[in-house]
Amino acid sequence: MRLIWENAALADREEIGAYIARDNPRAALKLDALFVQQAALLAQFPHMGHRGRARGTREWAVGSYILVYETTQDTVRISRVRHVARRWL
Repeated sequence: MRLIWENAALADREEIGAYIARDNPRAALKLDALFVQQAALLAQFPHMGHRGRARGTREWAVGSYILVYETTQDTVRISRVRHVARRWL
C-alpha cells in the first residue's frame, strides 16, 4: 500500500521532535524514526490499529503517541500524531 503523511501529521512530528530535542536530541531522532517505522508497518498491515475516535479513522499506539490514520483500498494516510495524554477531540 501507498503511505502518505498529511501536512498536519508532518507538523506534529516536527513539533514533537523539537520539544524532545530541547532536552535530548538523540531521543528525538529515535522517536521520529520509530514513527516512520511504525507507519511503514501500517502500510503493510493497515488494519493493525483499532477504530479511531474520529469517524473513519484508525489509531495505532507508538509509545506514548498515537498515529491517527485512514485507509482506502490502496493507501494509508497518516493524518495526525498525538500524545496519549493530550486532549485532541
